[in-house]
Amino acid sequence: MSTTAIHSPALGKFPSLSVATLGAMFISGFFATIAFDLWGQMISPALGFANLSPHGLARSLLSTLGLPSGDFAGYFVHFYLVGLIGYPVGWLFIFAPIWTRIMGQRGWFLPSALYGFGLWIFAIGGITAIAGLPFFLGFTGIAWVALVGHVLYGIVLVAVLRLIARP
Repeated sequence: MSTTAIHSPALGKFPSLSVATLGAMFISGFFATIAFDLWGQMISPALGFANLSPHGLARSLLSTLGLPSGDFAGYFVHFYLVGLIGYPVGWLFIFAPIWTRIMGQRGWFLPSALYGFGLWIFAIGGITAIAGLPFFLGFTGIAWVALVGHVLYGIVLVAVLRLIARP
C-alpha cells in the first residue's frame, strides 16, 4: 500500500476504501487510543494531574440521547466507535484531504497535532455541551489533560499510518 493510499491523498482525492485502508485505520486507531488512555488514565494521574474518563463522557452522551449508557456502552463508544473508526475516518477522509489540498505535502507532524487539537475542540467543546456537561468541562484540569491526550492521539494515529504505509 502506498503512502498516498492511506496517509496523504493526492490533491482533491480520498484514500481508496479497501481492506488495506480499513486495516490501517483500525491498527492506527488502536495504537492512538492506547496512547490516549495511557496518558490520560496512567501517566497524567501519576504526575499529579487529572485522570481522564472518556468512557464517562460517552456514557453521558448516550444517556442524554436516551440510549443505553452502561459501562459497556461507554467503553464501546469510546474505544471502538470513536477510537478505531470515527477519528481515523475524520483524518483519512476529511482532514488529510483538505489539508493536502490547501497546504500540499508539507510534512505530517504539524497537521497531525492540529488534527488532535481539532478533536479536542470537538469532544471537549462540543460533545460535552451536547451531553449536558459544562462547556470545555469548565476549563478544569481534565480539559487540559484531554487536550494533551487528543493531540497525542492525532500524532500517534498519523505516525502509525505512516509506518504501515512504508514500502
